[in-house]
Amino acid sequence: MNSRSDRGQATIVTLVFLVVLLGMAALVLDIGSWYRADRATQNTADAAALAGAQALPSSPGNANTLALQYVTKNGGGSPTITLSTKFATNDTVKVNLTRPATGVFTKLFGVRTVTVGSHASARASLMDSAKYVAPIGVNILNPKLKGSVLCPCFGGTNLTTLPLGKTGAPGAFDLLNIDESHGGTGPSILASWILKGYDGYLSLGDYFSDSGAKWDSSAIQDALRARLNTELLFPVYDTIKGTGANAQYHVIAWVGFHLTDFDARGSDGSITGWFTEVVWTGIASTSATGQPNLGARVVNLVD
Repeated sequence: MNSRSDRGQATIVTLVFLVVLLGMAALVLDIGSWYRADRATQNTADAAALAGAQALPSSPGNANTLALQYVTKNGGGSPTITLSTKFATNDTVKVNLTRPATGVFTKLFGVRTVTVGSHASARASLMDSAKYVAPIGVNILNPKLKGSVLCPCFGGTNLTTLPLGKTGAPGAFDLLNIDESHGGTGPSILASWILKGYDGYLSLGDYFSDSGAKWDSSAIQDALRARLNTELLFPVYDTIKGTGANAQYHVIAWVGFHLTDFDARGSDGSITGWFTEVVWTGIASTSATGQPNLGARVVNLVD
């Protein structure tokens, strides 16, 4: 009699233990599922913030639209999008996103869904340093950059021609040694910088002129021809000091340029196109440095 009673108690304990074990297993599986849903929500929030920041700081309405569109196309949810100011008005977008995550096994215990939530912020900043820069200098006094209170003026309705002749210093022809060297650079290297941009981070500051009449080089002309109807990033300078190979351009900013035509010959010529706002590869300014905002910026996630 006692033996049968003990066996019955053991069976009950075993069943209780199995129920607890199955419940724990179900909870672990669903928690794993909720964790994956939370990570997916974070990825969407990060990407939505980066998408919105592409339009900042000049188009806050577009920033909101871009962020919402990205959320809608990537799983949806309940987003809240806000803009804030760090170094420039409306330079930062924050996305708060919540989604329901369903349980599978935990439904047996009355837990049908949980809410997962994530937030992300992205900022559009001017660049202390820029990568993939082309070696053609642009004077800040260009009418489309600083010609009126309405400039810089961007887009195809603001066609402009940049002179490639002498720039106020004998032997200086708007070609810069953007690798920070001093002396003449071969046309093939200059051509590669035009074609691909310099593969290094360039800081604001002084750069020596690449002296010599090189605009009629076939390599440089081929590179310009290959970049027609594309966007390049140019260094913008305010002063030139010295002469020849010792001439130094003082670079104060970067600007995007959409190239449509060129007429380069010897030590003279021109390139035609328009200035354009660009999101580029670079190192963000971490303070209000006072550099002119010419539409070239970097977009990064921030805390």
